[in-house]
Amino acid sequence: MYNELLWIFTQLPDDYIVLDTETTGLPDENGLPDIVTIGMTVVRKREIAESVEFKTRPQKQISEEAQSIHGISNGQAAEFESFDSEWYQITGYLKDQLIVIHNASFDWPILLDHVARHGLTMPPIQGVFCSQKAAIPWAQARDLPCSHRGPSLDTLTKVLCVENLRDKRGGYHEAVADCQLAVKVVEGLRKYNPQN
Repeated sequence: MYNELLWIFTQLPDDYIVLDTETTGLPDENGLPDIVTIGMTVVRKREIAESVEFKTRPQKQISEEAQSIHGISNGQAAEFESFDSEWYQITGYLKDQLIVIHNASFDWPILLDHVARHGLTMPPIQGVFCSQKAAIPWAQARDLPCSHRGPSLDTLTKVLCVENLRDKRGGYHEAVADCQLAVKVVEGLRKYNPQN
């Protein structure tokens, strides 16, 4: 039903990178939040090939709300490596890739802000694809719950009958698990057929 609204997912390449961040909170009057963890999942031939997580020490305090979402305390984050010391390894994954992000309008500006703030250089990439925005027409046509950003990972996980990896962490968000969940959702939407 309304599968034609998912055509954009069928145009994705078979190889791409999924990226997700967990942060100190939401953007506020002091600017964008700091990254606490960056997860990336490498997809080759539409299958998960590798997942990696980088824990980066934030300069801002983690809000109580953010802690309740990802379960990382300020004390734990103080032990993480600095963002700039991890950047070389991170760029190795991003270089020349299409980067898929569920809610790119949140994660991508924060990543670019960190790159600029630390005087680093972004490697060449193929582009950024927001799986959340791309799913809006299909989700709205099916009367699925949607924010202005689009359907959540949790919503799409339920509709597609994908294993919810967050359940294994007591509902906490984790950058790597959310990347893997996004892959399952993207690939589920790519080949979605309610008759299956």
